[in-house]
Amino acid sequence: MRVVVILLLGVHLAYAGTHSLQYFYTATSGIPYFPQFVSLGIVDGQPFTYYDSNNRRMLPRQEWMAKSVEEDYWNTETQISVGTEQRFINNIDVAKGRFNHTGGVHTFQQMYGCEWDDQTGATNAFRQEGYDGEDFLSLDLKEMRWISPVQQGIITVQKWNNDIATLEYERNYFSSLCIEWLKKYVEYGKSSLEKKVSPQVSLLQKSSSSSVTCHATGFFPSGVTITWMKNGQEHHEDVELGKLLPNHDGTFQKTSTLRVTPDEWKNNKFSCVVEHQGKIVTEDKIRTNEGDSVPIMPIVGALVAVVLLIAIGVVGYVVYKKKQGFKPVSGSDDGSNSSAQPQS
Repeated sequence: MRVVVILLLGVHLAYAGTHSLQYFYTATSGIPYFPQFVSLGIVDGQPFTYYDSNNRRMLPRQEWMAKSVEEDYWNTETQISVGTEQRFINNIDVAKGRFNHTGGVHTFQQMYGCEWDDQTGATNAFRQEGYDGEDFLSLDLKEMRWISPVQQGIITVQKWNNDIATLEYERNYFSSLCIEWLKKYVEYGKSSLEKKVSPQVSLLQKSSSSSVTCHATGFFPSGVTITWMKNGQEHHEDVELGKLLPNHDGTFQKTSTLRVTPDEWKNNKFSCVVEHQGKIVTEDKIRTNEGDSVPIMPIVGALVAVVLLIAIGVVGYVVYKKKQGFKPVSGSDDGSNSSAQPQS
């Protein structure tokens, strides 16, 4: 068990709000040429550390992170991640055995971390384990005990709940160390994390008979609201809101799709309204694949490329989201918490 003590003296944050530190660990089996283990650290929505079982080296994902810590930090984090990798490869094998799974694609995930409101001082923390996109284990931080919604997790629950020393470490980590690291990382990245970039908004349509998609991209931070207006009134029917997705430059994108017939669009006044950081952008002119306007498919292709760049670090997150069963947690410090956890 590694204990880290950090003194934060005179730290002043550049902006107010709720800050989060998240770690996503994913072990996979049955996916050729894909890393067996991936670790991704995210602070306030920005990936800032990355490790996988192919490169076997903890790496910075933000320039501000690379400039803020010494080489010893990366060496230590690499050693921790190598150990965590081996534990996760074991865990996925244990889970497969518990569920009587042999071949096929399987994932074992851990998501944990903390949040801190720099105005009220309120804190929160999370720790969850998932297998194949479903809840497997979670840590009740109020009662300081492990729980499982499935019979296959009961053996692990009993084992981990009897490990009093590790439970005490978890309590200290989530109530103290995680928050201290979060404050430190926010201070490191304040010049980047405090930036505000307004979205670019386009209405996109493959053909005159297709649905109309409102595409907002290039905005930061991630909070954005997309609504449709019809003849000056909010319109909620036949609307499908897309997921928030990252861009390669650290900004975000999001879509909202309206199913509407050509006659409806022609005979009514539709517009898309995007609100971000108190600013509102409205768009009512469609770009289509017909004529000289911007084509849809290259945009979709670029989107896929961006997702693939990030997916190598959050593949498990995508797996569980499709089932909405395994809910993400918010953050941790340098990942040292996971190294203290016993195996399944």
